[in-house]
Amino acid sequence: MADVEAAGRSGAGGSPEAGSGGGSGGWRRPHGPLQRYYGPTTAEAAEATPDPADINGPHFDPEVFLTKVRSECPLGQLLAREAALGREIRALDSDMQTLLYENYNKFISATDTIRKMKVDFRRMEAEMDDLAANMAAISTSSARVSAALQDRHRRGAQLAGVQALLRKLQSLVEVPGRLRRWAAPGGEPARALRCHARARAVLRHYRHLPSFRAIEDESHAIMADLAQRLRARLRDETLDPKELTECVEMLLQLEEPPEELCQEFLSHAGARLEAELVALEAELPPSDPSGTAATPPPASDILDFVDRGSSAFVGNLCLLAASYRSLFEGRAGTGEGRLEAFAATLTTRYFELLERRLALERGLGDTSLLVRALDRFHRRLRALLELLPAAGAEAGAALVARAARERVDRYLRALQTFFLGCLGDVRQALAAPRPPGKEGPGLPDLLATLSSSVLGQLKAVLAYVQLFTARDVAFASLPYFKGEFCVEAVREGLVVAFVRWLCRTARGFADGPTERGAPAAPPALLLLLSRLCLDYEATTISYILTLTDEQFPPQDTDPAVTPGPALCAEARAAAQRLLDHYVQVQGAAVAQMLRKSVETRDWLGTVEPRNVRAVMKRVVEDITAIDLQVGQLFEEGVRRAQSSDSSRRAFSVYSSSRAPSRYAPSYTPSAPMDTHLLSNIQKLFSERIDIFSPVEFNKVSVLTGIIKISLKTLLECLRLRTLGRFGLQQVQVDGHYLQLYLWRFASDERVVQGLLDEVAASATHRCLDPVPMEHSVVELICERG
Repeated sequence: MADVEAAGRSGAGGSPEAGSGGGSGGWRRPHGPLQRYYGPTTAEAAEATPDPADINGPHFDPEVFLTKVRSECPLGQLLAREAALGREIRALDSDMQTLLYENYNKFISATDTIRKMKVDFRRMEAEMDDLAANMAAISTSSARVSAALQDRHRRGAQLAGVQALLRKLQSLVEVPGRLRRWAAPGGEPARALRCHARARAVLRHYRHLPSFRAIEDESHAIMADLAQRLRARLRDETLDPKELTECVEMLLQLEEPPEELCQEFLSHAGARLEAELVALEAELPPSDPSGTAATPPPASDILDFVDRGSSAFVGNLCLLAASYRSLFEGRAGTGEGRLEAFAATLTTRYFELLERRLALERGLGDTSLLVRALDRFHRRLRALLELLPAAGAEAGAALVARAARERVDRYLRALQTFFLGCLGDVRQALAAPRPPGKEGPGLPDLLATLSSSVLGQLKAVLAYVQLFTARDVAFASLPYFKGEFCVEAVREGLVVAFVRWLCRTARGFADGPTERGAPAAPPALLLLLSRLCLDYEATTISYILTLTDEQFPPQDTDPAVTPGPALCAEARAAAQRLLDHYVQVQGAAVAQMLRKSVETRDWLGTVEPRNVRAVMKRVVEDITAIDLQVGQLFEEGVRRAQSSDSSRRAFSVYSSSRAPSRYAPSYTPSAPMDTHLLSNIQKLFSERIDIFSPVEFNKVSVLTGIIKISLKTLLECLRLRTLGRFGLQQVQVDGHYLQLYLWRFASDERVVQGLLDEVAASATHRCLDPVPMEHSVVELICERG
């Protein structure tokens, strides 16, 4: 026994070395073979994770271990593992025998101890049997007590049920009194309805009992009286939408017919909405079908009108739709689509009133105010459409689109009016008298002012119209404003239409017949408009269309648009027509002077010429002034190379008795020659001159056209006159004077010379005594004149 204790002290850490162990100062735990023999402590076993494959662990499972080894190790390792386990088993058996021999005395002592413990265990078993008997007796007593408690609990529950039933009976008895108090005028009908709803099912279930039937009949009478008062209140026109909904809801709870309540609900709500529409209509002036009466301006702006309509009519209509769906949705007899038809009728009338109010916006006014008004209208309409999808979605969108298109059309008319006003200013500046020594604005300044003013106004209009497509505007997301508005309304209906109208208006000064008494357009205006249209064709149209496409980008699905080259062609055609008309007007003015000078002179009885006639000097002065005027707006142009003696070329006249060598240098007549035949032969070899051919956009072409018209008129006038000798000589002097000065204005001097030769030939043919003046004398007179 002493050996066992000594072994225990030495194995349990009784060595003094344990005191120098860890920081806790306790005994050192068994380790090595003793630790393997005694196994881990309780705390270590609780902390260790159970591993059935650990062969040295307390939870070792041979089947798990063998399954793991077979699955993880190949055959060679299995054989090696088997040999190793055999060696370990033999080693363990040897160690066990050695340990048994060394601790034999300890085992004998332990056997005696175990024997004593068995005696003590038997004594404890006897004591436990006595304790079990006592516990059985206690359990029997507890069962009897539990049965008694259960019986008492059951009796208590029955008593509670009886008490609850008595309370319910008491509350049922009190129902008529409560209903009478709450359903009385000025009471709380909602509480009366809740009380009646709670008692109604019980009263119906037990109505075969006389007492319950009496309570039910009395309650029905009270609620019937309440229903009559609610129906009377339902017919009150001053009832607001909230009170109307509450009244109908209480009547439905009283099981009144839903179809009748639906009709009365819509009738009352319709009357109220009609009154709001009448109030809106009162703000509008009466419609005049004839259109003769002057319409007074509206009392308020369009935004106030839309706000009142949206907050009153549209807001109440939304409340009506929400209340109707909460009250009658899914109830039989309320009619399918009745609310939609009711709302569609009212919204149609509201749209008509708003259309009439928008028609009063005749002026341009504040476009941002109109856009805000339409935006609010569309937002409230969109809220209504969420409740009533068929309440006029297309009509509302069409109304907004028409209002926007109408404003664009008004901007077009405003642009046209502005352009006409600018033209009026230009005409006034051209016609204003000039004080001596003070010149007015030149044509370039007037053109620049007109062009910049019109372009600036057009850009401002585009900025105003762009408000309809701003990102913060709700209706800008409609398909119309993403496609048709940008292309058809703005690009085609505003920009392209204005450019075409401008070209037509400008061309109208040349094409339109002048009314009797109406002042004709001044020639300078024709010239200026021609230059304006030419500038539009060159740069302005392309710039305007690019700007429009940037601000109002077209969609891929948009219809075809007017191409820029087509507009440029129209502008160039207008410029060409105006310039041609300018040449005709100026040529006609000069020709008129020449015609009067020919018609008012006595060509048979005239004296010998000593000077150039004053009208010829006036013609040269007018042509010079025209040259300066055209040069302000158009470039010089290309001239044909001039001959070295252009200013000294003789003005030819010939007679039948004299055939100058200039016309037939190798022909010597043996007899008098027919002058008509000689003239016709000359025309065959001369270049044909087109008098009214289109002119080019340069100065020399314009002046050439005016000179051709003037000299052609002189030629035709002389063909109707009979001349004497001095009359022919006067024509010779005048023609030479014109030749000296006019050739420098024409694009080709041969045009001037050819026409003057025809004038001379025509005068010679109609002269009774065709004796020309010496060329030196003609030159002297012209230089002196």
